[in-house]
Amino acid sequence: MTDSNTPERFATDHQIEGLTEPSLEAIMEKRAGYTIDKAKKFLSFQQRIDEELLMHPIITHNDYCHWFQQGNQNKAQVREFVVQFSVFSNLFLIAQLHKMINADTLEGMHASKEILANEIGVIFNAQKTCSTTNSDPDTSANPDIVSTEGSIEGGQFRFKAAHFEWLYRMAQKLGLEFTDIGKRRHGTRATLFYCDELSRIYGSEDYLISQAASYAVENWAAAGFWNQLVAGFEKFNDTSEVTLPLGFFTWHALIETQHAAHTQEELEELYFEREIDEDKFIHDGNEMLDGVTVFWDGLDSQRKRLTS
Repeated sequence: MTDSNTPERFATDHQIEGLTEPSLEAIMEKRAGYTIDKAKKFLSFQQRIDEELLMHPIITHNDYCHWFQQGNQNKAQVREFVVQFSVFSNLFLIAQLHKMINADTLEGMHASKEILANEIGVIFNAQKTCSTTNSDPDTSANPDIVSTEGSIEGGQFRFKAAHFEWLYRMAQKLGLEFTDIGKRRHGTRATLFYCDELSRIYGSEDYLISQAASYAVENWAAAGFWNQLVAGFEKFNDTSEVTLPLGFFTWHALIETQHAAHTQEELEELYFEREIDEDKFIHDGNEMLDGVTVFWDGLDSQRKRLTS
């Protein structure tokens, strides 16, 4: 492709800057549904999303995570955080299973299955030699041990690579047993509300509702809260008598930026290939983020009760 006909130059010439490269290439190739007129309509829709969805308070300022990253939490606050996060992590599997079952294309099912299988312990196959035989995937979430890239296709299953087991090893350092975490009975009302909203919206039988929720969740996850939690845990480890393994949180911090980029490509593909009710998409995304907010507000109320 010559410089005069690159996706970037094409976007500039047709005033459709802001689209991802896969969408620009599809327009250049004149694939069905991919037109310059629709591209301009999408960019207007994207502006609405930026202003009406991605400015949701839980994305722009998460009070709990802002507090947590300061590193002033006590052991009781950390224990209860790990318990509630373990409930969310475990029950998320149900929502992800629903999303996989309710996919309306084979490709959509594969995408959901990638997440689900990785959650339960299938390491992404990055098509490179990884030292996985004797390595503990919990130690630092080193991409050479538990890759943040690739596919579950050809990936290795390991019980220790299951995300819940990373949390369990952290919980053990805090004096918690296996039966103390991850079960629905351990969740607060706020945590369970969020988990149920994930199943209802993110795992919806309506594919477009599910995609709106997925877009919202991925952009929330990529907004930086994982890094805030890692920073808080690192400060806790520096001042505590216990050293918590942080693999669960450091690995997620590494992968979420990639997820957001993929999510944007998926949104554009959805828009060009289907008819979308823009108002409903934004409404459904905000409803999912409202559920996320309940979870974090619940944690914030809980930590205030546990202040020493």
